[in-house]
Amino acid sequence: MSTSTNTNTDNAAVKPSTPPEPTQPPRLIPSLPDDVALNIIARVPRRHHPTLSLVSKSMKSLLSSPLLYAARSLLSCAEHFLYISLRLHTSHFMRFYTLYQNPNNPLNPKYSLIPLPLIPSPSLVGSAFAAINHKIYVLGGSIKDVPSPQVWSLDCRTHKWEPAPNMHVSREFAAAGAVDDKIYVIGGCVVDNWARSKNWAEVYDPKTGKWNSVPSPIQIRDKWMHATAVIDGKVYAMADRNGVCYEVKSGNWETVDSDLDNGWRGRACVIDGVLFCYDYLGNIRGYDVKKGTWKELKGLDKGLPKFLCGATMANLGGKLMVVWESKNGGGKETEIRCAEIQRSFHCSLLGSCFVILNGNGWLEECAMPEAAKLWIEPSH
Repeated sequence: MSTSTNTNTDNAAVKPSTPPEPTQPPRLIPSLPDDVALNIIARVPRRHHPTLSLVSKSMKSLLSSPLLYAARSLLSCAEHFLYISLRLHTSHFMRFYTLYQNPNNPLNPKYSLIPLPLIPSPSLVGSAFAAINHKIYVLGGSIKDVPSPQVWSLDCRTHKWEPAPNMHVSREFAAAGAVDDKIYVIGGCVVDNWARSKNWAEVYDPKTGKWNSVPSPIQIRDKWMHATAVIDGKVYAMADRNGVCYEVKSGNWETVDSDLDNGWRGRACVIDGVLFCYDYLGNIRGYDVKKGTWKELKGLDKGLPKFLCGATMANLGGKLMVVWESKNGGGKETEIRCAEIQRSFHCSLLGSCFVILNGNGWLEECAMPEAAKLWIEPSH
């Protein structure tokens, strides 16, 4: 008995499968095209971003994308934020925070410190800091009294840490500053061999990811730097005495003017070519490099304490920020206080003080966009 198969019928029954249509990602705002939605979202202040990130996955992804920050820059909506590093007494780890205004009541001048992810090497001591665009760089420092060449960068858009190429030599308590989107690091190392002597000063280009040595005279190579600033394309590095400055454009080294060298106390910052710090009486004053003169700033006699030691300053969008430590609770608690000071054309200051943190810690750093180094001894 034979059987036959109807091939034509079988082939007709089998239909080619149609590939499923790709799923379109949901729109940022359902009723609007994404380009219009981006234009709207870019105008929202960053203090509201934590709430916006809860709307959808696509919204959360946008809030950390370079596309959003490019749009904010084009729309002149970019904001300046203060970043602070604290070293807690309980762990001696370096922790970073950013200062946010209370989004629920923008008229209330109360701010909060938002903790950031722990830096991968939190036990570093004596690191230098520099800021370029949206990144803060942590350079060197020592771990258990052993200097390190490592470099970490914090992306201020995503608040993620990334390793950067190591410096040529290990450093602690170095001076660092950014000029033309490059980082210059000076000192912080013992000049006891050829490699350290050659690389006493280095420059890092984030675009190429490479460090290069900066030639320097032998007689200026001090080890420790206690302060640094960038003024008119010059990187100032202050040692215990006879500070030096490096002019990037010409490649020349100079000794710091004696009036500036003798009057520069504490961690300073630069606004419109004027270096601000506090003097031996604890008063804030500014040094005009072009005129070579100091001028005490008026208007804060009742608003701020005398800063004999332990305060740091930062340039926050053209405003002078002063951050300091005060004791509370019989010395068991440490308060970190901050004053936002708006300068007038007559160099008078208007300021308000507010508590931004209670806890067992001491202030180490203010940054963004200027990095201003500070160390306050822990309370006992």
